[in-house]
Amino acid sequence: MRKFSCLLLFLVPLNLLAQQFKPVQELLKRRTPWLADQVVFKRLKSDQKDLFELQSSGNKLVISASGPNAAAVGLNWYLKYYCNRSMSHMGDNLAPVSPIPVVKEKVRVEAPARYRYALNYCTYNYTMSFYDWKDWEHELDWMALNGVNLMLTVNGMEAVWQNTLKQIGYSDQEVNDFLVGPAYTAWWLMGNIQSWGGPMPQSQIDGRKALQQKMMARMKELGIEPVLQGFYGMVPGSLKEKSKAQIIDQKTWGAFKRPDILVPDRPEFSRIAGIYYKELQKAYGKNIRFFAGDPFHEGGITEGIDLKAAGKSIQTEMQKGFPGATWVLQGWQDNPKQQMLDGLDKSHVLVQELFGEFTNNWEKRKGYDSTPFIWGVVNNFGERPGLYGKLQRFADEVDRIRTGPYKDVLKGVGIMPEGLNNNPPVYDLMLELGWRKDHVDVKEWLSGYAKYRYGSSNSHIDLAWQGFLETIYQSIPGYQEGASESVFCIRPALDSKPASRWGTRVRTYDLAKFKAAAMEFAKAAPEFKNSDTYQIDLINVLRQVLANDGEEVFEAMVKAYNEKNTEQFSKVSARFLDLIRLTDDLLSAHPYYRLNTYKTQALSLGKTAEEKKLNIKNAMMLITYWGENIPAEDNLHEYAYKEWGGLMKDYYLVRWEMYLSHLQSTLQGKPTQAPDFFWWERAWVEQNMELKKDSPVKPLDQVTAEILKWKTGVQ
Repeated sequence: MRKFSCLLLFLVPLNLLAQQFKPVQELLKRRTPWLADQVVFKRLKSDQKDLFELQSSGNKLVISASGPNAAAVGLNWYLKYYCNRSMSHMGDNLAPVSPIPVVKEKVRVEAPARYRYALNYCTYNYTMSFYDWKDWEHELDWMALNGVNLMLTVNGMEAVWQNTLKQIGYSDQEVNDFLVGPAYTAWWLMGNIQSWGGPMPQSQIDGRKALQQKMMARMKELGIEPVLQGFYGMVPGSLKEKSKAQIIDQKTWGAFKRPDILVPDRPEFSRIAGIYYKELQKAYGKNIRFFAGDPFHEGGITEGIDLKAAGKSIQTEMQKGFPGATWVLQGWQDNPKQQMLDGLDKSHVLVQELFGEFTNNWEKRKGYDSTPFIWGVVNNFGERPGLYGKLQRFADEVDRIRTGPYKDVLKGVGIMPEGLNNNPPVYDLMLELGWRKDHVDVKEWLSGYAKYRYGSSNSHIDLAWQGFLETIYQSIPGYQEGASESVFCIRPALDSKPASRWGTRVRTYDLAKFKAAAMEFAKAAPEFKNSDTYQIDLINVLRQVLANDGEEVFEAMVKAYNEKNTEQFSKVSARFLDLIRLTDDLLSAHPYYRLNTYKTQALSLGKTAEEKKLNIKNAMMLITYWGENIPAEDNLHEYAYKEWGGLMKDYYLVRWEMYLSHLQSTLQGKPTQAPDFFWWERAWVEQNMELKKDSPVKPLDQVTAEILKWKTGVQ
């Protein structure tokens, strides 16, 4: 009978066994319908480790996996390394392949990383403020294909806070005064700001809650655990006027008034935490196992708080609401504070080494005092443009931990960028490290990456990428918060200050070598004129060339001004403005890099006129002056600057024209009042909240030809 049953199973067509991972099948149909009828999914038994196997059987590909997440990674592995196809935040390369490649020998891949984590609080605003369901569906498909199984999910916390505050006596207006606008939720949840960018209309609060519920349902199907916002004591600054509880005033974050901290380990803390977790359950369910929340993020007042008792109390209330939950803490600056860690049950804690491209806190702090942790990278701050990433360091550092004394508390890897629309090899490599046991030679890895990014190999592209690895993606030591910035986007001045306060304009790589690699990359244009991913990358590479050349022209301009050489200053400043115009032409050549694309996204998400107005105002503030209406505390302008077509011409170019005209008049002995950019920027936002008609677009090949012929002409 047993033999007969086995024979029957063998005779069942493979496609009838393909019901194991229906959500992954649906993902397959969404992204590669040409492959949908040729893949069979089977379940593998596993001892809690994620793994997949690939092998062809007849004219079908069989993907055997331990679960839906591993099945999605198996699909992606086949797409990347057999079909030369891929998804990314900067274009998809998913054109049909026929016939599909054969996997002759069984491929078996087991994940050494228990957790493959994704997202920073800031990503929810710099990248995702105005995602609709179509955007999130693409995002979650990408996450699943790349093996993410743990993801920060804080899109709809306003509804939880609204209902919590109402139960402790807050009016609708008082709730509105605490919530922030849709582009500023990250810093609200991290305890940095309150009220800014709002008020958020009820329709939007409800819409964000519904979107979060839809996201979480899809995540569950794809094997991605959500990390929701826990309660760590953050309360409105107004609560001390309503309660006799012990509350610590958290002062300010820049010019912003922080929310206060309700002292843990007190009855009122327990009461409000209980309300919060009940409301969170009502909104998003009881089956949640991970919570984030970092007291005293980037400062804050700890005086008067017993940190050990506070940590224990925060974790205790979390466990009451969700027994067995894990508290996910950011390893950022001096957080999590050691005294707080001392009070925790570490079996229910997961620390993120947030800034791994620079820090080694996991080592200095002895595996965070033997606390489970994951190693991750930020790589990008403010989603500022720029090519950057210490690729080989990523591979080396993960391998170093896995073979070192803290290997037993290393639980995974993660990507924690402040913005995702940049540097796709960084995120692909980091997440793939969660599925590779052996040390990765990035030079070799990049050869495969280029092939699957663009669809085929090409000698010009291969040579260019090796040049990129030796320049923009090199792994030299030194502190740097993201890519080197563009002089075109600084608030105009004749100094070496970066665009953002914490950034840099210093290039640590060989500019000539990078430019040679960029020119080599451009030689592939005729063969890849129909490749969207190549076109997007070509624009980005040439944008970086122009930004680098801009520094040389800027230095000549400063020299001419300091020498009071009016004629040379006029000549070189005109060249500088021409470079900005050329950059605008380049970026306008593809919708991905146009300001109107992102304006449309913000406006389209709004379901009412009120929502649309709020969305576009938030979107435009965030990428220009960010916030603060106090000139003395103007620290965040340009923190999230963008090099986009339309923005270069209408904002940065105009700002530079104003300033250079002022300097020209000064050189001519006709002193004028220097422009007041602080208030000009705020007025500009108010005047540019409508969609503008796109200017006529030059074809990319024409703009590329102009760039290839460009000479700085500063002599």
